[in-house]
Amino acid sequence: MPSRLLSLISLLCISTALYAESNRPERFQLYTGYVYLSNSFNGVSGSHQPLNGWDASIAFPQGHNLRFKVHTSSFQGTNLGAGQHSLFVLPGAQFSGKLRKETVFAEGMAGIGTLNKFWGAGNAPGEQASFTTLVGGGLNTPFSRHFAFQLSGGYQYSHFVLTNNVIDNAPIRTPGLPGNFGRPSTGLVWLF
Repeated sequence: MPSRLLSLISLLCISTALYAESNRPERFQLYTGYVYLSNSFNGVSGSHQPLNGWDASIAFPQGHNLRFKVHTSSFQGTNLGAGQHSLFVLPGAQFSGKLRKETVFAEGMAGIGTLNKFWGAGNAPGEQASFTTLVGGGLNTPFSRHFAFQLSGGYQYSHFVLTNNVIDNAPIRTPGLPGNFGRPSTGLVWLF
């Protein structure tokens, strides 16, 4: 009899612990994936060239459906004879809510973007840093307890300008230089 009672108590404790673990909200979200930028940074009218890249982010524990997030992305490509190599680091906030099994979210971030020195047409020099903003949203679809598939999109604003030469970095206002970009993204989220 005591062994049966002990077994029953053990089973109750284990099932309670497993239930609590399965209903525990995730504390962190680690994301990595593919991202597409709608135009290159020197993509003036008639020379639009999209860029491909990667993006990654970490979102911290949420309170009242709001969490702090740090997002980074990089794009590579060539347009008008110049390489485009960029890196963006954007901290911000993410607001999320449940829709059945899926999680929908909206986010807003602002930070800095960097670009290689000779990104202008024909390898002309340009500014290497810009204030950047990103607003968007998306959907996480879980396929296991700790992993989800993410589909997101957003609008990015970056204002890089060309410079008159390498020594004197005075900006040149070039009409038609893009500053508004669309950026869809897809990848995997690790929930832990």
